[in-house]
Amino acid sequence: MLIEFSVANFRSFYQTVTLSLLATPLKEKESRLNTDNLFEVNRLKLLRSAAIYGANASGKSNLVRAIGFMRRFVLDSATEFQSGEKIPVERFRLNREARQKPAVFQIIFALNNKRYRYGFEVDEERVHSEWLYQTVQRESLLFIREGNDYEVSTPFRREAPAKLREMTRSNALFLSVMAQFNSPLAVSLLEWFRKRLQVVSGLKDEFYAPYTMKQLQEHEPFRQFAREMIRLADTGITALSVKSESLDSTKIPAELRKFLQEIAEKTGKPAEEISLRSVETTHPVYAGENFVGNETFDIDDESDGTQKFLYLLGPLFDVLKEGKVLVIDELDARLHPMLSREIVRLFNSPETNPQNAQLIFATHDVGLLGECLLRRDQVWFTQKDRFGASELYSLAEMKERIDASYLKNYLSGRYGGIPLLGGLRPYVEDILKHGTNTEAERS
Repeated sequence: MLIEFSVANFRSFYQTVTLSLLATPLKEKESRLNTDNLFEVNRLKLLRSAAIYGANASGKSNLVRAIGFMRRFVLDSATEFQSGEKIPVERFRLNREARQKPAVFQIIFALNNKRYRYGFEVDEERVHSEWLYQTVQRESLLFIREGNDYEVSTPFRREAPAKLREMTRSNALFLSVMAQFNSPLAVSLLEWFRKRLQVVSGLKDEFYAPYTMKQLQEHEPFRQFAREMIRLADTGITALSVKSESLDSTKIPAELRKFLQEIAEKTGKPAEEISLRSVETTHPVYAGENFVGNETFDIDDESDGTQKFLYLLGPLFDVLKEGKVLVIDELDARLHPMLSREIVRLFNSPETNPQNAQLIFATHDVGLLGECLLRRDQVWFTQKDRFGASELYSLAEMKERIDASYLKNYLSGRYGGIPLLGGLRPYVEDILKHGTNTEAERS
């Protein structure tokens, strides 16, 4: 379970910001929000979901990207990077001092009745520092790394021998190297990043569509789930099926076939084992008011919103079933507000989320603030300061009445996190009246 994530000097974030899934002692007027929207792990009360609001370019997506970068670097730094290869981290670019400092990432999560705090400092050239702490009753150091110098706790030295420290490249994480050499704890922590933490884009469903299609084709429980969810979403679809085209099929364009053949050669996988999946949907056909049969459509004939919802069902089913963490940018993009809100309800309800999965999502759907779906500590805002750096803060930090209209106050600018558009309309009126010359040129 995710407890906290912190980042500094990454993309639009300069100073350290922290997204916390720890529930605050605040009580909400709607009593079910005080019980349903949280759960307890290791004597900690954690939130089932967190919504991130903010104007365009305020930092919402960059927070999701920060979590995604940390996940990828933990999983790949020991295996995918060569010695001397640049680390693809993007530091804050609007402050000269930031160029001299590393980016900082830290995550706190619960696993197997223990709490772990893991983090690192990194720039394009090397890992500056790295640390791992474990909490059972109180926090204790497992290891800390400063450049090439390591301090390893006595109980942990068998898993982190000096030989492994010497083998760790400057552009690789020690935790990742330990996992490569089968350190039991390191392997379990990397498995948490790999399997328990999922980061997806609500705008680019091509990254998770293949997973959903595979599940549709191979797993009957998911097939039933997807069919029923699509039906209940009022799409008009009555059935789903997956068809596969083999690599030698004439239906696959020649350029794509050549590309897939090259992949097969590089991976050593037989070309006949490679196929392209696509989804077909079924709609009822009527003569007047009488049902007379069915018509099959390709998924590309469906609306963009229907396609996104269908492809998102794969990660949703997996996360809810296994109690994982799902981080998604632009959850509401291409989805009707009522549908995206229903997804939030799935996570906030103990009945539909008995495994205590967590949802962190960036959104523009302000209607959520007026539906009594979220506690104040589940609502977060991003906003840029006058130096172009993103800030992150929670509605729980505001001195707000328990019966306040969060939607009205947010739209009025009371909480920040909205675009300031006062000059936009007068500017358009002005250029339509006077042309595109500046005021100085006209005078």
